[in-house]
Amino acid sequence: MPRFDLLLVKPTRYDDDGYPVQWRRSAIPSNSLASVAALAQDAHERRVLGADVDIAIEPIDEVNAHVDVDAIIARAARGDKVMVMLIGVQTNQYPRAMDIARPLRAAGVPVCIGGFHVSGCVAMLGENAKELDLARELGVSMFAGEAEEGRLDAVIVDGYFGRLKPLYNHLADMPGLSGAPAPILSKEVVARSMRNWSSFDLGRGCPFECSFCTIINVQGRKSRYRDVADLERIVRLNHANGVTRFFVTDDNLARNKNWEAYADKLIAMRREEGIELQLIIQVDTLAHRIPRFIDKIYEAGANIIFIGLENINPDNLEAVKKRQNRIEEYREMFMAWKKHGVVIVCGYIVGFPNDTKESILRDVDFIKRELPVDMLYLNFLTPLPGSEDHRAMARAGRWMDPDHNKYDLNHAVTHHERMSDDDWRSAYWEAHRRFYSFAHTQRVFDRMVQLGHRRPRLTLGNLLVYREGPRLERVAFSEFGLRRIVRRTQRRHGLPLESPLAFYPKTMAKAVWKTAVYLRTYGVLRFQLWRAEWRYRDKATTIVDPAILPAGAGRDALLVETEARSTAATRRRIEKRAEAAGALGH
Repeated sequence: MPRFDLLLVKPTRYDDDGYPVQWRRSAIPSNSLASVAALAQDAHERRVLGADVDIAIEPIDEVNAHVDVDAIIARAARGDKVMVMLIGVQTNQYPRAMDIARPLRAAGVPVCIGGFHVSGCVAMLGENAKELDLARELGVSMFAGEAEEGRLDAVIVDGYFGRLKPLYNHLADMPGLSGAPAPILSKEVVARSMRNWSSFDLGRGCPFECSFCTIINVQGRKSRYRDVADLERIVRLNHANGVTRFFVTDDNLARNKNWEAYADKLIAMRREEGIELQLIIQVDTLAHRIPRFIDKIYEAGANIIFIGLENINPDNLEAVKKRQNRIEEYREMFMAWKKHGVVIVCGYIVGFPNDTKESILRDVDFIKRELPVDMLYLNFLTPLPGSEDHRAMARAGRWMDPDHNKYDLNHAVTHHERMSDDDWRSAYWEAHRRFYSFAHTQRVFDRMVQLGHRRPRLTLGNLLVYREGPRLERVAFSEFGLRRIVRRTQRRHGLPLESPLAFYPKTMAKAVWKTAVYLRTYGVLRFQLWRAEWRYRDKATTIVDPAILPAGAGRDALLVETEARSTAATRRRIEKRAEAAGALGH
């Protein structure tokens, strides 16, 4: 039977030295890779190339696997039918994706690229966006939008017959998700992640208007959902492979209209069948207002909650249209989650329009003292292609760093209006240092024990990664892994290969040093956990930490000021709308 080799590659990105970020074991497999692999398998089962052609699908997550470009070229040279799809490529992964494509295209291997970078550029800048020039120069086909409802079929057929189009643009019509093939990866792929985590999505799209966000312009403002039967199928297929830990990639699960049906199904599977699910979910700051949401999501298996806090300055939130965040409710919201003992991770953006170095550090100190946040995921405000911010800056001719590899939220890629570049970078790293000081990690453990929660290993492990990942590896939690791999010959295009005499001793020395730092930090955190458990073993111990006092008790002056500023920002917004309505009336 004729065979078509379809390689699905999720590229990684380069580190600051020009080497791909790769690990022996990575954190969480790519949901984009799982989704496209399922769609490709479905296309094969429907025999889109005819009954006599076999499609051999090979998913590769480059963050934990080697993409052997020479071997792929050798297959094509033997006369095999081969195509490479670059899956779910984000802006910071685009340079690496193009370096994979360059030798493949030179050898005549067809390559197609999709993901948020291509889709975001096409959506906001048009099909001729200069940010996609390199793909066009190399002859790489591009796919904008989502691939469900048979849209992947055309790419597979065209790739097989050697007639790939320059662009497949499906942004104007978002597909439904109900009944779509379940996103799943093989046991072999999942086994290369830490503790057998996998991922899936239950909904796409977002109704909010945040100007720094790409989701609303790539996946749309109208939300689309999988149904309960889809969720059950995803869980059962993974459970058959021994996988019961999942990152639910929905940007905001609380806004999914099926959330309660999902939760009820997962609760039933846990109670009746003993499937011990563990979930990481993302929600907004208003999820606690939804009746039963927190209780049911916790009972369904959620133990790590990611909340888009973003900032505590109401003027900043207003400036980027994140008006749904109500700062005056933050403590109530956090304590509603904390009654279940979940680990809370908050995204926090540094570099909003009203930020200064002093205000950033003041606000981070306030969060440490007043809000029971376990981990803070700090990001630079980044004009990602696909966001309103990026389009506005491009139209205004403002400088943005041309190196897409830096668009990883760990680098400043534009200039700030109120801070110098040095002050902005300094504020970012000082904020990280302050939040993850050992004095504050002790406070996190103390709060955990004072509240009577028992998630010591989960809390310790997350503190270790969130503290040392950015400092030692310049990676976020989702990019983290065990045992970094650095290949001397796999350097970014345009950078010289290092001498073996320099490369190997330097790489070994870095590995030894990092291992020593990890071990030291683990030892300190382990001791702090023991000390917290010893210190508060007496249940009569009075809780004095203001962050876990009931709302209204021990109020900090800055909290009162922040709430007043939030109320004032809301009032100004209402007044502007009233003025606009009056003008229209005249």
